[in-house]
Amino acid sequence: MENAAVAQVFRDLADVLERKKENPFKIRSYRRAAETIEVLPVQLEQVVSEGRLRELPGVGEAIARKITEILTTGRLQKLEELRAEMSGK
Repeated sequence: MENAAVAQVFRDLADVLERKKENPFKIRSYRRAAETIEVLPVQLEQVVSEGRLRELPGVGEAIARKITEILTTGRLQKLEELRAEMSGK
């Protein structure tokens, strides 16, 4: 999966959380991760395979897990759950 596509997942997640009026810190964290991923000079898969994911600015344990999930499955379950929840309202 291209870095831009992964970055977009984090932007979408931040947008959904913003609409839900969730924690602004989390929203900023996801947007920062998206920015970091988008300007990365190498593919995320390479960073993961080298074990350097947590070295990226703005990528802590939780975001690293989400990146790994996206790269492994092509989706982010949390985002899908939030979208389903929002469409059910």
